[in-house]
Amino acid sequence: MIQFRVTTAASLLALLTSPIFASLADAADKVVMQIDGAAAPFYAPLYAGVENGVFEKNGIEVEFIYAAAADILTNIAAGNVDFGFPNGDAVVAAAANGLPVKVVHTTYQRGIGALLAKADSGITGYKDLKGKKIAVTSLASPNYLQLQVGLKLAGLSLDDVNVEVVQTGAIVQSLQAGQVDAIVFSELRKYNLEADGTQVTMVLSNDFLPSFGNVVVTNAAKLAENPDLVKRFTTAVTQSYEWVIDGHVDEALDIALDKYAPTWPKDQKGILTTAFEQTFVPTVWQSPLTKEKGLGAADFAGWQKNADILAEYKVIDEAPKAEDFVVDPSTIGQ
Repeated sequence: MIQFRVTTAASLLALLTSPIFASLADAADKVVMQIDGAAAPFYAPLYAGVENGVFEKNGIEVEFIYAAAADILTNIAAGNVDFGFPNGDAVVAAAANGLPVKVVHTTYQRGIGALLAKADSGITGYKDLKGKKIAVTSLASPNYLQLQVGLKLAGLSLDDVNVEVVQTGAIVQSLQAGQVDAIVFSELRKYNLEADGTQVTMVLSNDFLPSFGNVVVTNAAKLAENPDLVKRFTTAVTQSYEWVIDGHVDEALDIALDKYAPTWPKDQKGILTTAFEQTFVPTVWQSPLTKEKGLGAADFAGWQKNADILAEYKVIDEAPKAEDFVVDPSTIGQ
């Protein structure tokens, strides 16, 4: 226990200027981060950042809560939470609707949507989908838009295929059971399918429709009024992901599964490890741009193309300018 005894003005001055007092006076900023969906091992880098003291080192005490992406952005705009971690498509829609949100860390450098089909189906790309039965989880999902864009680039349209809506929990099984010919969903399900012995062909949606998975957002006013806090927060996010990238996938997943997502099936750790090592680490959290500018770097051209396509397909009324709602973390506070 540290005890202080102040008896003179000189000793008081020494106390006030001491590193110990400064550390006590400069208490960590308490912030709330609202994450898309529910507690899941995919957010392991953030959880590991807390447990490893990365946020604390940057003067931040963070609380994680969860909600749907649209609700996150509404809360960010209203100032109800400090930071959010929604998907990029939802952010573009929020910006198009005039909400004062700012992307301050493009954590996922690309989207993870994909066309998946059994390897023996003869489907190797969108050109092979004519007359086929294709499943998506919702006609309002990003994957439905990816299907439309992919078909158009292949010279086809929705009229050339049979689209079925299958709930998230059953869509993979519908492909395995042969109820549909292909699904447009998450590329991560490739690892589940292969673990069950089903070999698949995969076409990444990001190859023709740039998009972004989870990204860090904050309120425009908070960014303007407290850039130091935002900078420290994005730095902590970067350092948390760097630790996982630098060979700590196993430890990060243990933290997530043991403390933050304890109801997640532990026997899924092998599949999660494969997904992290083969998808997230090499090509989702990192990109040629991050090699140059650091994790979370803003791909303004990619953001703009995504917004333009959303407007073209009437998902939003008008495409916002990427520079108006996306910020490169390296420029915060400058």
